[in-house]
Amino acid sequence: MHTTNNLRGVDLNLLVVLEALLAEQHVSRAAVRLNMSQPAVSHALARLRQLFDDPLLIRHGGGLTASAMAQSLRPELTATLDGVRRLIRPEPFEPERARQTFRLAMSDYGSQVVLPALTRALRREAPGIQIRVVHLSREATLRALQEAEVDVALGVFADAPAPIRQQALFSETFACLADRSHMPPAGGLSLSEYLQRPHLLVGMPPDAGSEVDRALAALGHRRNVAISVPHWSTAADLVIGTDLVLTVSSRTLRPYRTRGDLAVFKPPFPVAAFDFSQAWHERHSADSAHEWLRLRTH
Repeated sequence: MHTTNNLRGVDLNLLVVLEALLAEQHVSRAAVRLNMSQPAVSHALARLRQLFDDPLLIRHGGGLTASAMAQSLRPELTATLDGVRRLIRPEPFEPERARQTFRLAMSDYGSQVVLPALTRALRREAPGIQIRVVHLSREATLRALQEAEVDVALGVFADAPAPIRQQALFSETFACLADRSHMPPAGGLSLSEYLQRPHLLVGMPPDAGSEVDRALAALGHRRNVAISVPHWSTAADLVIGTDLVLTVSSRTLRPYRTRGDLAVFKPPFPVAAFDFSQAWHERHSADSAHEWLRLRTH
C-alpha cells in the first residue's frame, strides 16, 4: 500500500465507495446504494486499487470477491467511517439506552439537597448511567473541571474562570440550629446571645472564614467556634444536649424543623443569600448527554 502523511492528497470519499463495494461485492449494486453511476464507481475502484496497491475486489465467477487485504481493511474501515459520521452528525442521546459514567463534584450539602432527587431520576429514566461523586475543595473542583477530571460540579463558584459555565439552581439562605433546652422561652437568639454561645462549624478550618463570619466581621463581631468538623453527617448530633449553635444553609435543616428537641431559627444579623449552581466546562455545553444530566439536577 502506498503510504502518505498528507491526507490532502487523498480523496476520503473513496473510502465511502470502498465500504459500499465491500458490502455489495458488485459494482452495479454499489452504484445504486451510493446513488452514483456505474462508470463513476468503476473509476473510483480503479483509484482505490492504486491507492492501496491491491486489487481489493477480484472477479470470481459472475461477481467479485474481496481480496485478503480488503477483508483485513473492512473492520477498521467500518469503525473509521462510523466515527466520522458520529463526528459530523452525533447520534441523539437516548437515556434509556445510555451506558456511560458521569463524574460529579459536590459537598455534603449538595449530596443531601440535590443527589437524592437526581438519583431517583437516573434510576427511573437512565438505569445504565453510573454516577461517581467526589468531594473536593472549591479550588480543586474548578481545576478538575478544566482538566476534564469532573463532568459537572455543584456548589458556589463566584470566582469561576471564563471556560467554566454555570447555572444557578436556586437561591439559598442561612438558618441556625440549637438544642431547644438551651434556648430562651421566646425562641431565637439576640445578637448578643448568639455571640456569647459556642459555635459548631462544618466543612472548613475555623480560620478560613465563611459567609457567616464575613457578615459578622462587617458588623465588627467574631463568633467563638468551639468545634469544627469536616462533614455534615455528625453536626446535628453534636448540637443535641449541648449549648452549641450551628449556622448553615437552611435547606439542610429541613428535617429538623419538626423535632421537639431542636430549634431552627433565623440568624440574628443579616447574611446575604447565595446562589447554589451547577458548573461545567464549555467543552460540554453542546454535548446532549451532559445537557440531559444538567436538566436533571434542577
